[in-house]
Amino acid sequence: MTQGLKILFAGTPEFAADSLRALLGSEHQVVAVYTQPDRPAGRGRKLTASAVKQLALAHHLPVMQPVTLRDPQAQQQLSDFHADLMVVVAYGLILPQAVLDAPRLGCVNVHASLLPRWRGAAPIQRAILAGDAETGVTIMQMDAGLDTGDMLYKTRCPIQPNETAQQLHDTLAQLGAQALVDCLPALTEGTATPEKQNETLACYADKLQKATAQIQWRHPAQAIARRVCAFNPWPVAFTPLAEGICPDKHNRRKDGNGSTPRNLRIWQAQAVEMTAQGEPGEVVAESAEGIDVVTGDGVLRLQQLQLPGGRVLSAEQFLHAHSLLGIRFD
Repeated sequence: MTQGLKILFAGTPEFAADSLRALLGSEHQVVAVYTQPDRPAGRGRKLTASAVKQLALAHHLPVMQPVTLRDPQAQQQLSDFHADLMVVVAYGLILPQAVLDAPRLGCVNVHASLLPRWRGAAPIQRAILAGDAETGVTIMQMDAGLDTGDMLYKTRCPIQPNETAQQLHDTLAQLGAQALVDCLPALTEGTATPEKQNETLACYADKLQKATAQIQWRHPAQAIARRVCAFNPWPVAFTPLAEGICPDKHNRRKDGNGSTPRNLRIWQAQAVEMTAQGEPGEVVAESAEGIDVVTGDGVLRLQQLQLPGGRVLSAEQFLHAHSLLGIRFD
């Protein structure tokens, strides 16, 4: 039986917490946890610990929250743990070379894509947006580049039709945690076989911005449906809705000129195989099954919507009090 490793763990969100949880249930010893400083969260903007920090404290682990790892004092503190390996999962800080070199076996990263496809900050969402048929998790030996290190282990999974980023995130978090535990014996025994990445196949998964979630109705319905899935739960696909437009069925179409645009958020939608007369962005039908909007190619059926300040509603719930029929979104 192989001897367990002394591991430093660096991660911040819930995706990373799954990997930490797997390590805590293994024969390996987590000697300390690195995570981002507490951030304001919620309507009260109260300082809140990351998911990783909460899990670490529950297991009485030392928690380090440096603002940067470029500081020599922070680097010395990390080195003083004398770890065999550092495991990094969605940490959010750049690791300088001094940190990469500190553990005996270096640093490995759990990355939510099949590298070299979708390097960068938002691989789950970019895979859905691109219409990829599959994705997965890569365990990578970290180097100074952005997700450019040698690949140690891969596991694959299909992307299901209409699967949201949240659903795929949860699947990959579990796959990544298991992949991490599965690959550690080879590192312990020195039998791992690193594989170079093919640079010609590399894609960059840009960080998400709220503005990128706006729906462009001249795009095909299939592409818009993928956008809705990719941006659920954040930043959520939206289309501007002028103030006063269709507040309820009894006052459907006030003139919105000069008013402040609001955003109608679309949480779930599906491209439907039908043709309809109308301009892109025009609402041409409403039913309990959904609200049909003409696109540049095909029809998009809105199934879950949210008005400003309201809660998320199914199309059927929405239509009890509101109507969008005849409105044309920009």
